[in-house]
Amino acid sequence: MAFARPVPVLAVSRAEAPSLRQHVGVGEIFTAFFIVGATSFGGGIVGYLRSSLVAKHSWVDDATFVELLGISQTLPGLNATNMAVLVGNRLRGTVGAVAALMGVCLPGAVLMAVVGVVYQIERDRRLVEAALKGVGAAAAGLLLLTTLQLGRKSLSRIDDVVFLLITVLCVNQLHLSVARVLIIVGTAAVVWYGWGRAAIRR
Repeated sequence: MAFARPVPVLAVSRAEAPSLRQHVGVGEIFTAFFIVGATSFGGGIVGYLRSSLVAKHSWVDDATFVELLGISQTLPGLNATNMAVLVGNRLRGTVGAVAALMGVCLPGAVLMAVVGVVYQIERDRRLVEAALKGVGAAAAGLLLLTTLQLGRKSLSRIDDVVFLLITVLCVNQLHLSVARVLIIVGTAAVVWYGWGRAAIRR
C-alpha cells in the first residue's frame, strides 16, 4: 500500500480540514500509532505521542496537542487510546480513529501477553523486574522532557503558571480526582481567559 505524504496541520485552516483527511492515508495513521504503541515502554507514551504527532508528522501543533491531551484526561480510559481516537478522527474521520486505536493497542496487547508468559515461567523473576525498573526510569525522563518542551510554549504568562500550580496543588496535596480538578480549574480558566483579562484591560 502506498502511503500518502503527510500534510502539516499547521498550514491548514479549519475551512480546509475536510481536504486534509484525503491526504493522510489510513495505513499511515495505523503505522504511526503502531510504532508509538510498540516503542512507548514504561508509561511515557505522552512523550512518544508528541514526538510522532508533532515533531515527526506535523499532524498537530503543540497547542492542539495540549488541547487533545486535556480532553483525553477528562474522559474515561487511557490517555493513549483517547488521543488515538481524537487524532485519528481529526485526520480521517471514523476510519482514521479506528485505525489509530488498533495501531496503538495491538503491539501492547501482544507484548503484554508475551511478558505475562515469561513472568510466570521465570521462577525468581529478577530479569523481568530489573527490566521493568530500567524502562520505568527511562519513561520518567522522557515524560519530564516532554513536560518541559510543552511548558515552554504553553506557559508563556504568569496566569498560566498560576493555573498550573493550582492544578498540582489540588491533585497532589488535596487529593482531588483529576477529572474534578480539570473541570473546576478548566472552568475557572475559561472564565479568566474569556472575560477576566478583558475586564482588567478596560
